[in-house]
Amino acid sequence: MEHLRLIVPVGLREAVDAALDVPDVVNVIVIEGSGVRPAGDVILCDVQRAAMGRLIRDLDRLGVNEHGSIAVENIDLSVVPESKEPQHIFGGDDDALVLQEVESRTEAEVRLSATYLVFIAVATGIGGVGVVLDQPVLLVAAMVVGPDFGPLAAISVGLVRRHARGIRRSVLTAVVGYAVGIAFTLLMSLLLIATGVFPRTMFDYEHEPLAAFIWQPNVLSTVIGLFAGIAGMLSLTSAKSSALVGVLISMNTIPAAAAIGVAASYGAWAQVGGAGLEFLLSLASIIIGAAGTLAFQLTMLGRRVRGWPARLRNGR
Repeated sequence: MEHLRLIVPVGLREAVDAALDVPDVVNVIVIEGSGVRPAGDVILCDVQRAAMGRLIRDLDRLGVNEHGSIAVENIDLSVVPESKEPQHIFGGDDDALVLQEVESRTEAEVRLSATYLVFIAVATGIGGVGVVLDQPVLLVAAMVVGPDFGPLAAISVGLVRRHARGIRRSVLTAVVGYAVGIAFTLLMSLLLIATGVFPRTMFDYEHEPLAAFIWQPNVLSTVIGLFAGIAGMLSLTSAKSSALVGVLISMNTIPAAAAIGVAASYGAWAQVGGAGLEFLLSLASIIIGAAGTLAFQLTMLGRRVRGWPARLRNGR
């Protein structure tokens, strides 16, 4: 169940009332004339998640988003009489796809901000220490801190929606972020080597380090990346958003970027090449997995975008 808040211009009230007069919309409250900017009537109601995407499209066709306002909030708890609960044994709200919500989430993740760059620098820094100390726990911490799944998900959405501008923005954010992370880890590693904190013979192991998988890519790197992309997109499109933490832990992009910076600081170019290949394989497989999942959902779950207003089809 999700909460819908509308500001409806007076001229659209009759059409909007008709659109809301469906079984999936409950707890309707109308506060006439209370909207100031934009002016209009405020309508509050609760909507089944499975019906939200269709309802927003209908409201947008009526011009509510252009002349008024549409806002959606998630409801953590809704006490509804058992007779009014949807009787779904399989599917239901968990499988519902609200494409407008997905686009809004990913749009927020492609802003190239100072906070994003600090997060990715901190994440790769933690990963760099994890590589040097051969500590998988630190590598997992780096994965969790890393903010890079947002831009990758936005790239996937842009590919499926054929939204070139969104893809360009997402790619720019991802490229700049990873470049900052690698550069930060390289400089950090050089400083710690010079001060004796890092060993001077980091990659001269007599044994196989636990973190060696980062610069020794194989087929499993692609498989795990695909799984991470699938799970990540599902966490964005469904009500199971708590799964996103697990998705972050399965992404090897941040540790690989950190390994590139550390290996470069030691002049270990073979490891730089291996970590770079691991990075690219993980990156590509995550995007493919996420884009494929979204395309499958749009096709098989009947959430196609045909018939949408031109403004939404073009991604503006």
